[in-house]
Amino acid sequence: MSTISAADVKKLREATGAGMMDCKKALNEAEGDFEKAIEILRKKGQKLSVKRADRDANEGVVLAVVNDDHNQGVIVKLSCETDFVAKNDDFVALTQEFADLALKNMPETVADLLNLEYKGITIGEKVTEQIGVIGEKIELAAYEKLEADVVSPYIHMGNKAGVLVGLNKDAEGAYDAGRDVAMQVAAMKPIAVDKDQVDSSVVEKEIEIGKEQARAEGKPEAMLERIAMGKLNKFYKENTLLNQAYVKGSNKESVADYLKGIDGDLTVTDFKHVTLG
Repeated sequence: MSTISAADVKKLREATGAGMMDCKKALNEAEGDFEKAIEILRKKGQKLSVKRADRDANEGVVLAVVNDDHNQGVIVKLSCETDFVAKNDDFVALTQEFADLALKNMPETVADLLNLEYKGITIGEKVTEQIGVIGEKIELAAYEKLEADVVSPYIHMGNKAGVLVGLNKDAEGAYDAGRDVAMQVAAMKPIAVDKDQVDSSVVEKEIEIGKEQARAEGKPEAMLERIAMGKLNKFYKENTLLNQAYVKGSNKESVADYLKGIDGDLTVTDFKHVTLG
């Protein structure tokens, strides 16, 4: 049996974040083999992951980051069970490291992100390891990426939501304007950039609702279509980003108007919005 020193335990704890007793047990089981001890701790995390699979992980950290050229951005959500863990500096830092790796590699999907290398293992393996370390269900629950001439980020409510807004032109003031529009997305939760991007099934449903409401109010059948279209236009103003009233401006100014005030051709090409829960 190898002699396990306090220095060995401390080294393993610093490498994995696991508790002192867990590290000591892992080193004893591994007969002092450091890499094997890490694997033992990781397997502990895997077992715990299965045991906690049915738990809700509605807390966590959402980070939105962009590159130095402000033309690429990503949002990463690392979920956990409690607000206590979500506010832990190490948990936030780990999410930041995952976001930085995502931004560097721009993977297509969450699965691709989980397969990226992280300090000799994959991000997915690190997440599993942290389940064993922290003792909660942890998952990399969401990932979005965005590329545009200008990409502006916004992180809302202490890492509880992240937004990216893509703009079509690198005009003077565009990046800051994009951040203002990203704040708008966080506050007003639009479902699309403009009316032509709203799914046809949603449009049909809103028209039918409008007709039913007008019919219930006793309006003549011949007027139902026109009334429903008026209600649909109101729906567009409330739920599509460019048509919404700009929350930091006057009630008469839309988001589209605000951007045109920065540059006549400036508009939103796309946005991404990720929240906890």
